[in-house]
Parts: sequence; structure tokens; C-alpha cells
Amino acid sequence: MRMLVRLVFGLFVLKAVVAGPRFSRQVDAYDNYDVDLDNLNLETYEYEDGLTIDDPQIEIGTLPPPDYHYPVPEAPYEEQVEEEEEEQELPITPRLIPQGSGGSGDLMGPNTQKEEGLLPVTPETPQEGAGGVEESGSSGEPDEPEEPVIDRTGMPTCLLCTCLGGSVYCDDLKLGSVPPLPKDTTHFYARYTESPRSTSPDFAFMNKLKRIDLTANEITSIDERAFLGLPELEELVIRENHISQLPALPETMSLIDASHNDIGSKGVHQEAFKDMTGLLYLYLTDNHIDYIPVPLPYSLRSLHLQRNNIQMMHGDTFCNLKDFNYIRNALEDIRLDGNPINLSRTPQAYVCLPRIPIGNLI
Repeated sequence: MRMLVRLVFGLFVLKAVVAGPRFSRQVDAYDNYDVDLDNLNLETYEYEDGLTIDDPQIEIGTLPPPDYHYPVPEAPYEEQVEEEEEEQELPITPRLIPQGSGGSGDLMGPNTQKEEGLLPVTPETPQEGAGGVEESGSSGEPDEPEEPVIDRTGMPTCLLCTCLGGSVYCDDLKLGSVPPLPKDTTHFYARYTESPRSTSPDFAFMNKLKRIDLTANEITSIDERAFLGLPELEELVIRENHISQLPALPETMSLIDASHNDIGSKGVHQEAFKDMTGLLYLYLTDNHIDYIPVPLPYSLRSLHLQRNNIQMMHGDTFCNLKDFNYIRNALEDIRLDGNPINLSRTPQAYVCLPRIPIGNLI
């Protein structure tokens, strides 16, 4: 590009020289005199003004080059952004400060390591009234505050528990016994309350009570007649306790769940469920029962006796052997798995059932 510019500029200079008066006079001199141009010695020929060809007036090659400033193409946008980011990135040196100093703008975190001589560490000052490590005999960690003991005696039940409509919830409370319930209570829940015992006065005159749930309360015994004075009781859940004797229950029961207890061979009364014509669900899982508590009401739908000690079964346990046309359609769920009993030895005991019980067949 620069050579092209020099060539164009030289042409302009040559044109100016040709157009000048001195050059025109030299041409006229050649026209006025007859000169043998072929034999002319250009090196010794002198012009009118004493100039020779060896001494030209203007030398084109010695002109200074023109100063043209062409714009430099800018770098792509992405490279400019990267250069700006590199300029903005400055090394950050974390500065450690003692814990609790409250300084702002300093880097602190779990990965920060202490370096000697970086900053002076302020010694911790023991709190007022707190003894030293040697005096307390602890490992240096603060002791958890003990849960305050609250005297709940005489407190209104709905202030101690939660009352929603006809339901009373006393879950996760350390109750010594079942508190007095409002007369219109229909559902009572006292799960994980560590109540040591449930006695008959706790549910006295509760004519509307339909469901009681005492799950996981470490109850060891229940008064034999604790629930007989409840004419509307339908559901009783006393699972995950240490009960060895199932109390007497009203004939209005529809659900009984006494799983995960210590009920043994004498823990269920003889014919305890015979008159419960509305009983639908009977759960006695994870106990020590060694027999099926017959007779069972015809309304029963689900019987769970898994993981007990049942070793034998009679042919008329579920069916009537005198009437082979009878089909017991309601009882569809029988669980006997986890018992040392071979169900294949008594095939006549299931001829009236819609499904074979779950258990060992070998």
C-alpha cells in the first residue's frame, strides 16, 4: 500500500515538472536548433541555465514518505471482554481476625487456618458466674439446659392439650394419667406421652367417645373395665406398649390394634370377640399369642397375627365344616407369616375363604 502511494505521488510531481516554464524552455531549445539526438552526449550537454541531466532539480526518490495514519482494526468483542475481566480481577488475600470481633469485609469460614503472627488472638474471657473447666469437670462444652418441670395438675385440658371440635390431642406430653376430657370429646389422642397407666376413672361418663389412641406410652397394664363404660367406643389403638392383658371391650368395637405388646397365651379372654358383630379389623402383630382367638365374628375383614407363636390350627377355625356351601367373603386378609405353623397341613380350614392366609406352606 505504501509503494502505491509513493508511485502516485511521484506521478503528480513529474506532471508538475513537465508543466513548469523551465522544462518548456528546454523543449523550445531543441526545436530551434538542429541537434542530432541520436549522437547527442547527454552527460556533457548543457542547458541554458547551466544544468545538466546529471544534476536534476528534483529527486523523486529522496522525498520523505507521507505520514498516513490508518485506523487499526479493533479486536473482537469477546477478546475485549476477556481483557477487561483480567484487568478487574485482583488477588484477594484473606485476612484472619479473632472469632467474635465483628469485623466486616473480612473473609472468614471453616477453611480458614490460623497463622502465627498474622493477628493477635484475644483470649476468651469466661462468662460471669460460669466456673472453669477444672471446677465443672466437663469437657468444655456448655451443658444443655434441663427441661423445666411444669406442674400440670389442675390445668384445663384444652389449655394443656389441643382441642379441635370433638378431638383432643395430647401427643408428646409427659402426662401422669389421662387428663379430664370435655364431655363432648369424640376422639382422644395421647401418643408418646409416657403415661404409666390408664384406669377406669379417666374415661368415666364419656358417652360420645368413639376413638382412643394411646400409642407408645410404655403402658404396662390397663384396668379390666377401663373401656366398658363407653357405649360409643369403636376404635382402640394401644400398640407399642408393654401390655400383657387385653382389657374387656364393648361390643361396639370396629377396630382393635394391640400390636407390639407382650400379650401371651392367656392375654386374650376366651371368646373375647364373639359378640362384636361390627368388628372389621383385628391387629395383634408381634406378641406372644400361641393360638388363633376363635370364634371370630363374621363381619371381620382383616386379621393380622404375624410374628407370634401360633403352631396349630383347627379345621373349623374360619369355616363351618357342616356347610360346605358357605363362603366367608368378608375375611380377605389373614396374616400368619412369622409363626411356626404349616398351613398346608389343614387345607380344609380355608375352603370357605376367598383367599388363602399368608404364611408358611412347608
